Amino acid sequence: MHKPLAALLLFSLLAGCARQLPVEPVTTPVATPKPVAKAAPPVRPQPLYQLIGQGKASYYAARLHGRRTASGERLDNTDLTGAHRELPFGSLIRVTNLANQQSVVVRINDRGPHGGGRIIDVSRQAAEQLGMLRSGTVQVKLEQLGD
Repeated sequence: MHKPLAALLLFSLLAGCARQLPVEPVTTPVATPKPVAKAAPPVRPQPLYQLIGQGKASYYAARLHGRRTASGERLDNTDLTGAHRELPFGSLIRVTNLANQQSVVVRINDRGPHGGGRIIDVSRQAAEQLGMLRSGTVQVKLEQLGD
């Protein structure tokens, strides 16, 4: 029984005398995050307007509310609509009051105006937004909304 004990003791001594190799610390390179490019803001195309002309604008008389327009629609003075002699029905027109620079976009649904040297008639709602209810007529610039 002394032989196995002696062998174990000898093995322990040899193992204790053995040189241990130093363990190098393992360094894993830290990934440097790439700078993230800021996303460009979404492109919102601005409406393109084409100048049609300038002239005098007026608004529909209250008594015309509910009557049929040239397009067949009933005139609704609370809508943003207008009458022009030549523009196609459904055209979107920005009307700008040249005195105060207030503007509104109206949809053409009628023919006119019929006389008085005016270039457009607008609904009462549009006239209110243009600030022309008191004067009845104002000088305006007309621009057609393009594609």
